[in-house]
Amino acid sequence: MLGNHLEALVSEFYQLQGYFVRRHIQVGKKPSGGYECELNVVVFHPGTHKLLHVEPSLDALTWKEREPEYLKKFQAGRQYIPTLFEGLSLPGKIEQIALFVFGAGRTTLAGGRVLSIGDFMVQVHDYLHANWRNVRNAAIPEEYPLLRTLQFAAEYWPNLNSTKR
Repeated sequence: MLGNHLEALVSEFYQLQGYFVRRHIQVGKKPSGGYECELNVVVFHPGTHKLLHVEPSLDALTWKEREPEYLKKFQAGRQYIPTLFEGLSLPGKIEQIALFVFGAGRTTLAGGRVLSIGDFMVQVHDYLHANWRNVRNAAIPEEYPLLRTLQFAAEYWPNLNSTKR
């Protein structure tokens, strides 16, 4: 797993749904070395023609502190993402999401949508419940260890009170 667990979970979630996933993409190569910015997670689904740029964060910064960082990342995303999936026809609109564990009360940031970890986990739950409900009959493949762990937890934690320990 490259990067933090939240980035890995986001990547697994979209990949399991059939998205092409790119992570930790250095963009804006500088002539003197280095890069302008790193995009954390960019996903594209060729069937639905949906293109997302997700910037998950575990930070506990204020909104004022976050604004310039996300403005830079989202501007870089709009500039460089169209070149990331060479040979594929991409939509003109990129949905940009700032996913936060800490911080509530905002719906937008730097031109992107703010998504709380709670709302994201509801999306994960609903998708797994609808498509991967039973571990015995439809176990999530091993290549998605975080989602598979959540599937096992969802199936077996409700039974904790009924089993002897």
